[in-house]
Amino acid sequence: MTRELSVLAMAIAACVALPALAVDADAAQALAKKSNCMKCHSVSATKDGPSFKETAAKYKGQADAEQKLITHLTTSPKIKIDGKEEEHTNVKTTDANETRNLVQWILAQ
Repeated sequence: MTRELSVLAMAIAACVALPALAVDADAAQALAKKSNCMKCHSVSATKDGPSFKETAAKYKGQADAEQKLITHLTTSPKIKIDGKEEEHTNVKTTDANETRNLVQWILAQ
């Protein structure tokens, strides 16, 4: 009986976790555009900032990648563009789930 309950609990946990894994690409792209991310970044081409593909490759396999990018997008860190130091623009949302969705979309590139 305990084995059956354990298997059932794992199945329920897997089903509950699945929606958290789904990325809403349309919402992520809309937030990136609203936040002017596309001014300096693109999905595959390097502009003033790295492409999202380069960012995903940089953080691939890092357990804390998502949190590092969330911090980067919400704290206005100093960055260098053409040798000049500037503040990185914050993502234009106060909704943590929207920010997480954007980060997950970037990491999926």
